[in-house]
Amino acid sequence: MSVEAELRTEFHRWEQRETRVFQVLPYFLLAISTFITLLQPLWDEPVPYPAVFGLTIAATLWLLWFHTLHPDWHQNGPLMGLYYAGLLALALGLVGLAPWYGFFAFVGYPQALQYLRGGWRYVGVAATAMVAAVSYLGGWTNIEAEGLWWGWPVLGVITTVLAAAFFYFAEMADRRNAKQKQALAELHEANVKLAAALEENAGLHAQLLVQAREAGVLDERERMAREIHDTLAQGLAGILTQLQAAEQTLDTPSMSRRYVTNARKLARESLTEARRTVHAVEPMALAEARLPDAISEVARRWSEVNDIDAVLTITGDARPMHAEIEVTLLRTAQEALANVAKHARAGRVGLTLSYMEDLVTLDVRDDGTGFDPDAQRARDATSGGFGLAGMRQRVQRFAGRLDIESEPGGGTAICATVPAIPAGGAA
Repeated sequence: MSVEAELRTEFHRWEQRETRVFQVLPYFLLAISTFITLLQPLWDEPVPYPAVFGLTIAATLWLLWFHTLHPDWHQNGPLMGLYYAGLLALALGLVGLAPWYGFFAFVGYPQALQYLRGGWRYVGVAATAMVAAVSYLGGWTNIEAEGLWWGWPVLGVITTVLAAAFFYFAEMADRRNAKQKQALAELHEANVKLAAALEENAGLHAQLLVQAREAGVLDERERMAREIHDTLAQGLAGILTQLQAAEQTLDTPSMSRRYVTNARKLARESLTEARRTVHAVEPMALAEARLPDAISEVARRWSEVNDIDAVLTITGDARPMHAEIEVTLLRTAQEALANVAKHARAGRVGLTLSYMEDLVTLDVRDDGTGFDPDAQRARDATSGGFGLAGMRQRVQRFAGRLDIESEPGGGTAICATVPAIPAGGAA
């Protein structure tokens, strides 16, 4: 059980005990007063029993009707004010006839706190104190016989002051209890809302786990698709190109042998990259060299195979980057060069790798036939190709961007920009 629940249970238990005491106390004090009054003739003057018993029965019925049998009336201020006034009138009559009913008159204090509101509570305390003063002076008979009419108001004022002081502290305690009750109710409501929120969050957490798993699966599929495209597909395309060239130069054995050798070399490299992709390790070029050297080697081999000049220029402070950043730039270079070989019919390609403070960029420019970038994007979207779209997906995974500038007959410029995340940093 929580602390809040224990407090609420304890407070509720204490409140129930207090309610039972308030319910029983008037009858108990009335019974004590009546019992002592019955014995009063043994040591004092006789008591007018008929009048005393009549008022006692009336007080009992008055308590039963308002205090016990109709609890739904207790929140009706005017009605309970009438009840309180009648109760004090009966108590005044009883203490006037038999001073031992001063015990019963005491109920005026707790009932003022229970049934009156605001300043009327202190009016009730003052009235109860005046009734009690009659009891202290021995009742109406003694007051008249001893000529104590002047003493009644004096004693009543003194009793009122003392009673009001005690009543003030009782009222403060009652207000404190009310605030504690309200605070516990608000705490319980907050705990209920918190429990509901935690339950909802648990459901959302489970949903997020499912979505994260699905996103991870999708991301892995896309990664594998890009890797296959950048390794196997490009390699197979290069092999096919070399074999076609070899077929066309069968009458020139030296040229045909060169193309077959290139095809065999591409096949070995593609097989190696395919194995590395299956094992999810970095490309062979990066495993053996830094990024500038790896791109330079890729450009050199591509130039040899395609008979197109490809030159790499490095600007800025070349430094190791996060492995995924370097893989992204290397694959972008490979894809851009593959596109030049397949589509551009270029005579020269320039690559520029630029290291800046916060960014790393790779520019690939060719002097080929060019194309309409908008028409190319539409064709890729419908055909499901992984060319330019694959490059864009790669750089966007790291909050990068891919810019393409081209026009028919004007060559093509591709610029990939990614954050300069150093080696060992979080990608």
